[in-house]
Amino acid sequence: MFFDPLWLLFSLPALALMLWAQARMQRAYARYSAVRNVLGVPGWEVARRILDAHGLRDVAIEEVTGELSDHYDPAGRVLRLSSGVARVPSVAAMGIAAHEVGHAIQHATGYMPLRARSALVPVVNAGSTVGYLAILGGFLLQSTGLVWAGVGLFSFGALFALVTLPVELDASSRAMAALQASGLVTPVEHESARAVLDAAAWTYVAGFLQVLSQLLYFVFSALGMRRSEE
Repeated sequence: MFFDPLWLLFSLPALALMLWAQARMQRAYARYSAVRNVLGVPGWEVARRILDAHGLRDVAIEEVTGELSDHYDPAGRVLRLSSGVARVPSVAAMGIAAHEVGHAIQHATGYMPLRARSALVPVVNAGSTVGYLAILGGFLLQSTGLVWAGVGLFSFGALFALVTLPVELDASSRAMAALQASGLVTPVEHESARAVLDAAAWTYVAGFLQVLSQLLYFVFSALGMRRSEE
């Protein structure tokens, strides 16, 4: 199973897209992190202004370690920004901070795809591990039923990655609208911030295709097992 040429056929295109998307994101982040925004405001202040403008004064902002580790925690209602975003008055920091605020706005308004993604988290955490083990065990034991059970569990990961796409794209759309409405960006900065978020969007597309390619490979292999048993 591990040296099946078909695995390469299914996986390599998605892997190549992921590597390209990550490289593009890193280039965009590096480029626009070096561009100071006109107002000279760091990411945490951008986030605070937009949160307050949307009546989300109870959402806290915390600084976390790591690069591009920024995220919104709906359970704790906390916006966590990396040092390179929270402290730096760059165009990249402005766009990323606004994007994470977009998730906070989604949470506050009950955005359905975000609620669906949150509901899938515990299932995905268990299903991705247990599903892969079931698939592996099914192939080793030549049990088609066990393989299909694993495929069913593993498919929740693909569903999660699919639901993530509208969540992230909508957060970016809200971010750009909020930056423009708040007067935090010039037209040139608006387009530069969009370039960073567009690059980030490709990583989510690539992530979905990567999970989907794995799922399709498992399905194809399971079908092959069924045909060999007939």
